[in-house]
Amino acid sequence: MNNMWTSSKKPILALAPMADFTDAPFCRVCREVSGKDFVIFREMVSAEAIVRDSEKTLKMCGFDKIERPIVIQLFGGDPEIIREAAEIVVKKFKPDGIDINMGCPVPKITKKGQAGASLLKDQDRAVEIVKALKSANLGVPVSVKTRLGWANDDEILEFAPKLEKAGADLITIHGRTKKQGYSGQANWDRIAEVKKLVNIPVIANGDIRSQEDIDKCIDITGADGVMIGRGALGNPRILGGSELLLKEKVKVVLRHANLHMEHYGDEHGLKTFRKHLLFYFKGFPGVKELRQELVKVESIADLERVLTKLQ
Repeated sequence: MNNMWTSSKKPILALAPMADFTDAPFCRVCREVSGKDFVIFREMVSAEAIVRDSEKTLKMCGFDKIERPIVIQLFGGDPEIIREAAEIVVKKFKPDGIDINMGCPVPKITKKGQAGASLLKDQDRAVEIVKALKSANLGVPVSVKTRLGWANDDEILEFAPKLEKAGADLITIHGRTKKQGYSGQANWDRIAEVKKLVNIPVIANGDIRSQEDIDKCIDITGADGVMIGRGALGNPRILGGSELLLKEKVKVVLRHANLHMEHYGDEHGLKTFRKHLLFYFKGFPGVKELRQELVKVESIADLERVLTKLQ
């Protein structure tokens, strides 16, 4: 097996899987503006839907070669279904890794099929999922993205060693509990404790929005790398160590919009793209007055017209 985690340049830099955001167009833009020195984790996809041969879900797994190295993240609660889904994904799409979501706090994920963060409450099931994937001999590394715990931030101290023993090749830890959701502050100190308990690579996640944050997080946690999620929304160049200036941002937005239209089609393309616009121009002078126009754009021509007012 080619384990990119043990051969990767350190510190590892990764784009977090974010539902409805880290799709093909956004990931491609991130790669184009930030280069090759980071790993893309695509938005999570349902293992059950893959096994059912859902056309929509399988499309979400597709990627352009420019996006490599790339990891496909699966969610689900049945070890055998996740194993079967992983085998399908690896055979059909040949990603560089498979990741299992054990941290999503959204109720529709945790309540349906005991997936996401609910696996923090059922560690035996989580272990069986990892074991099932490792027994499949996928030929790519198997990783887990999780949280500090369901309710208490010390639950990870028991959970992480179990995942390592089951065969996980890497663990990414978001520094909050499920109950916290995205409130409060990420506990990087707790991630540092985990790093001392396991021998596999650990990636720290949570509250990383700048190069300064990257350096500080690695210094505090001793982690093998960091994963950036919300900090990359509106600023895909953070993965390359800098920020986009306004003129550059306008070009990137238009590029992203065109890729989005190509991927989703003219009917829904820009409607589903509008959420990105609010992140791209958050805090820019004059954007408050144009907010209503940005969230109503219907075409590339509309978008270009609004963007000229920002320059």
